[in-house]
Amino acid sequence: MRSLLYIIAVILLIGWALGSFAFHVGNIIYILLVLAVVSFLLGVIRRGSV
Repeated sequence: MRSLLYIIAVILLIGWALGSFAFHVGNIIYILLVLAVVSFLLGVIRRGSV
């Protein structure tokens, strides 16, 4: 489960970087960034509690 959260976080961060620098999509870029950070933090929190 932890590795899946990290994979999702990396995919979302890559999508954010592409959208932010290559394509000016708008506010959806910030939603991707927030989702990536949340999934990364969930992975860190769950790793520490196990």
